[in-house]
Amino acid sequence: MRIPQPECASQPAARLGLLNRLVALLALIVMMPVMIVIAIAVVIDSGFPVFFSQERLGLYGQRFRMLKFRKFPSTVGRNTRPLTLTNDSRFTRVGNILAKTKLDELPQLWNVIRGDMAIVGPRPETIDFAACFEGPFRRVLDYRPGIFGPSQAAFRAESAFYPPDQDPQEFYRAVLFPTKAALDLAYFPTRTVFGDIKWVFRCILAICRTELEVPAGVAANSRTTGPAGAMAGNNANSQ
Repeated sequence: MRIPQPECASQPAARLGLLNRLVALLALIVMMPVMIVIAIAVVIDSGFPVFFSQERLGLYGQRFRMLKFRKFPSTVGRNTRPLTLTNDSRFTRVGNILAKTKLDELPQLWNVIRGDMAIVGPRPETIDFAACFEGPFRRVLDYRPGIFGPSQAAFRAESAFYPPDQDPQEFYRAVLFPTKAALDLAYFPTRTVFGDIKWVFRCILAICRTELEVPAGVAANSRTTGPAGAMAGNNANSQ
């Protein structure tokens, strides 16, 4: 793991950080009515608390607590398994809807305002998979994690990519994580503001899409005959 170090103090980096916070604040204000409705639905469905926080790896490997709307009953402990099954028995009724629509991610706008995350960046990984950041993949931690990005668009239906005859966590470490990291490292070293905007819209479109596109790196390493075969088995999705 990299030793934490300060971000570049250049004017472009400072302006980008300020822009992220302003966009997140505006989005938070616009989405507040939706978030209030979701919060009420969570409470009616399964009580308090409304939010769930989980420790994730941020910039240079520094840890922070990422916020989400709670999808599991409050009796489910924080140290539960790091992957969520598609039809996970732990889902509440509202939680199942939040998982499918990705609306559980909305509280991460607060993480952006705090500076833990950016609007666009690599997906923040759970501590359980910290060991995956070895060799060339360490460079992923050079970029502030984000809500949107290349890997988020490609893996919006990650649950369909798990073969039924393989352990989900091992498959994630061996296939899915390297594919995600390669996608991020192909974009972020030469990122642009317009490129970031493109990935925001591509992620939103990916959530709305019904057809499934399997990333090349996953298709080449899966033993299944296709997404439908994978979905019939141990479907799992990173939280």
